[in-house]
Amino acid sequence: MNDQKSIRVMIVDDHGMVRKGLIAYLNNRADIQIVGEARNGCEAVNLCEQIQPNVILMDLLMPEMDGIEATRTIHQRWPQICIIALTSFQEKELVQDALRAGAIGYLLKNITGDELAAAIRAVCAGLPTVAPEVTQSIILENPSSQLKCELTNREREVLALVVEG
Repeated sequence: MNDQKSIRVMIVDDHGMVRKGLIAYLNNRADIQIVGEARNGCEAVNLCEQIQPNVILMDLLMPEMDGIEATRTIHQRWPQICIIALTSFQEKELVQDALRAGAIGYLLKNITGDELAAAIRAVCAGLPTVAPEVTQSIILENPSSQLKCELTNREREVLALVVEG
């Protein structure tokens, strides 16, 4: 795939080894091009001005400017850039803060290279991507947010028959 059709990705993480590992995971994908890396939110915002990535992989806990604030700033200035929070933490508050700030995805760092590449492609297509463990923890920690299902009488009859086999 040529550069015009490739997904331009920037990696933002305060740990150099993590950045290098992500680059190694993604470098051999024909449709993904790493166009920049930053050590904190301030560098990310400044770099966005220059390189205009399609997708940013954003760590959340960093010095100088954290990933939540960087996500908020980037989303306000360049709403077309898709941001995936990529972190080790799945606390409900962090997830909600990242999504409110403008992230379209929330992934944990234990994913595989193939899963990460698929998530990048998905968010670039406008599809929100959230790690299953994160979704589960949000629902389990907040039972009032669980979906309530109202069935019609006929749907109840069908369900009862399905249960009976």
